Order: sequence, then C-alpha cells, then structure tokens
Amino acid sequence: MDQPRLRFASGLDALDLATDLLHRVRLADATAGVWEAADLQWWWRTPRRSDELKQLFWLDDDGPVAAALLTDWTRTWGFDPIVVPGASRAVREAVWSAGVARIEELSLGEVEALVRDDDQELIAFLGSAGFEPTEDRGAATWMDAADRPRVAPLPDGFVLLDRLHPGDRPHPLVGRSGALAEARLNPLGLYDPELDLSIQAPTGEIASYALFWFDPVTGVGLVEPMRTEDAWQRRGLARAILANGLDRLARKGARRLKVSFATPAGRGLYVGAGFQIGEWTTNFVRRAVLRGDAPERLPAVGA
Repeated sequence: MDQPRLRFASGLDALDLATDLLHRVRLADATAGVWEAADLQWWWRTPRRSDELKQLFWLDDDGPVAAALLTDWTRTWGFDPIVVPGASRAVREAVWSAGVARIEELSLGEVEALVRDDDQELIAFLGSAGFEPTEDRGAATWMDAADRPRVAPLPDGFVLLDRLHPGDRPHPLVGRSGALAEARLNPLGLYDPELDLSIQAPTGEIASYALFWFDPVTGVGLVEPMRTEDAWQRRGLARAILANGLDRLARKGARRLKVSFATPAGRGLYVGAGFQIGEWTTNFVRRAVLRGDAPERLPAVGA
C-alpha cells in the first residue's frame, strides 16, 4: 500500500469519506473493525459540535484508507481510529498518534474509544496515551439473512408502521434525538424510510421503534437503534419489530445481519432471535485536564 496522504474534511464531506472508508474496511474483511458505514450515518441524526470539526483522513489512489474521527456525544467525546485491513503498522501508529495529538490540540476533556478486545495493538497504544479500560463492555452479533426468525403477528390492536407515508405523525426519535432527526436522516444514502419502523399501540402511542439499515455495497443489514417504551415492555413487541425489520432487510438484498448490544437485555433479545456473538468490545476513557487555550474554537451545536 502506497504512503497515504492526509486530508481534512468536515460536515457531510467527512461523512461521505467515512462511509467510503468503512465500505472499504468491510469489503476487505467480513468482520473487521467496530463500525459499519450505517453506524456513522445514524450518528448524523442530531447536530453536534463535531459536525464542522476538521476530521483527519488519509487517502491513497483508491480513496480513504484511514481516519481519526472525533464525535461530540455532549458529555464526552468519541475517538474512532479506523484503518483499512492490510495497512502497515507504521500507518496505523501514525493515524493513532495523529488522533491523540488532535485531542490534545483541541483540549478535549473526557474522550472515549470503543475497542475490540482482540485488538491488542490498539489497546496497548491507548494505554500509553492515557486511556483506561472501563466496565462498559458489549459485543457485535451476526446472523446470515437466510437464518432470520419467522415474522409473527403483532398482538391484537398493535400496528406496524414505517415512514414511507408518515402523514402528520412525528418521528419516534423526536423525544430522544430532537426535532431535526428525520430531516437530517432523509438525505443520507443508507437511510430508507421503508426500514424505519415503529409499532403503534391501541392507544395511538408509539410503543416500540427501530431503524434497519441496508448497505448495498457490503450486503450487511444493520439494526440501530431499537427501543420499546417502558410502559409497553414484556409484550413481545421488541421481538416482533426485530423480526419484521430483519425480514425487510433480507428482502432488500442483505446477506448478513448485524446488531450490537451493551446490556444483558439486549444480549437476550438478539441471541434469542438467532444472532451469534462475534467481537467483544470494551470502552476506554481518557480524562484529560483542559488547557483552555485550544487554537481552534469548537463550533457551537447547530452552527
């Protein structure tokens, strides 16, 4: 692999580059890394200070080969170093070091990095850069689309909805992701309103919702997010919406299905539906003292 060249990008330009990079990662290795391209498109649903931040990408003649991404999660920042499988150790370490230097340049406070437990090289580097492991652990789970669970009828009085014809119904994400969520998702290449599902209760309330993402480049169908409101739990709604969404993904052409969990309840739901646990992950955190003299002022949310 030729020595890649550095490029800065922000906003939707950065999202497009990150999408191309994650496509390249997945095409190179069926299970490499932590994220799918759809994960980062899902993150775009709400305005963040990181939207207009200059993100670091490395490109070769075939496109993006690596990135050191920073994401504003309000109370903390996320650091995601992404490198295409097959890149040299020198490239990997250059990307990681540049990412940490960027964190220090911006005087970011608490920064988290989600790392696969089998990535001992990155774990060692993060340790040397002041990151410490937490008890926040989870895993990715996978399923062949042909093995998806059977679609069962919904309980009496409950109705499955999608966003193809939303009418005047507000999006279920409004309460947790803000009023701009649907408008920000709609233009994205991997968002499909037919895969944006919810279950309406007999009262008219939205009892459960989930987004399913089909990536035609990689053939992967991703589940992110899934939620059943507290008042409607233990009625089989999560299993029902999951089965319906997985069936729609398969009919769109998805060959492999993926969903991650970070709680025992999530593990029980997905493994119970037939997903197999793949890569375990641990969240690492770096708590730095703010210098207060960052040379680049962080953009305001929504700016």
